Amino acid sequence: MRQMTDAGTFPGGGWQSGAAAGEMPPMVRTPAPPRAPQAPVGTSEPLPFERPARPEAAEPAEPAAPAEAAHEVEIGPTGRPMPFLPEPGPVAEGGRARVISMCNQKGGVGKTTTTINLGASLAEYGRRVLLVDFDPQGSLSVGLGLNPQGMDLTIYNLLMQSDVTLEEVVVPSGVPGMDLLPSNIDLSAAEVQLVHEVGREQTLQRVLGPAMEAYDVILIDCQPSLGLLTVNALTASDGVIVPLECEYFALRGVALLKTTIDKVRERLNPKLSIDGVLGTMYDGRTLHGREVMERLVQAWGDTVFHTVIRRTVKFSDSTVAGEPITSYASSSPGAAAYRQLAKEVLVRCHDA
Repeated sequence: MRQMTDAGTFPGGGWQSGAAAGEMPPMVRTPAPPRAPQAPVGTSEPLPFERPARPEAAEPAEPAAPAEAAHEVEIGPTGRPMPFLPEPGPVAEGGRARVISMCNQKGGVGKTTTTINLGASLAEYGRRVLLVDFDPQGSLSVGLGLNPQGMDLTIYNLLMQSDVTLEEVVVPSGVPGMDLLPSNIDLSAAEVQLVHEVGREQTLQRVLGPAMEAYDVILIDCQPSLGLLTVNALTASDGVIVPLECEYFALRGVALLKTTIDKVRERLNPKLSIDGVLGTMYDGRTLHGREVMERLVQAWGDTVFHTVIRRTVKFSDSTVAGEPITSYASSSPGAAAYRQLAKEVLVRCHDA
């Protein structure tokens, strides 16, 4: 029998079997196939208001094996098995935009942060996105580095002045493939003025008409109330995403929001649905955070997104920088979470 060398192998480079049949041939490792190069995201800004150029989506990676085929199923922070989310494919031309409202009458739950970062993630996947700042505070506009108080035309003018067109108000967001309808404090007057208008609940739906063929997704950042502006957003929407802070008090007002959504569906917009409830500011290290997530899943079931947005200072830093976390800290867990949310939204909307 040959002796092993100090390196732990037999002389000659092979391993010897103890069977009488002789030595086994050395194993040859098959080289992994080369990865397809990733196409860069488009960098040209669309000209308002010709149909915007679709941003180039990153070339889909080789699909991973579904969770069912793995030896161990990954359990997500919601306590449910994480689903397999495919890389989004190209969008069929000629489709109508899906309109989604970010809605919760409680402030500070992550509506604006989710609107910006979900929109930027969808744009990375080749979708043409329009963000609608529908909050008089103008937080969405500020979060993209704009000064809404210095703007001559905002969504208020689009709602209240018939001679103002959509292409006059839309501005580039700084993210390829994503535009913005800005807002400022003037919008607070619209809620009072719209009361006397005929078809006041359909005003936003009417002014967004020209955008339906020009974009793939329209995300509306609603104000933290259930007034006439929010009803306008729900009437114009196909779906609602409810960002919900993983704190006990955030759970208490969700029933009232659901009642409002149900009323809008019954009286104004039969197609309206809840696309998902999104847990935000989650801290799985605390018992309280885990208990709130458990209650959320008990109350809403599979409506709760598998994706959960965890607390991180990077969100505040990116807001100060005036850009999405997907570009400010592209490799951060927060950016990865919103890219995963974008995949989950596309799957739920049958656009993956």
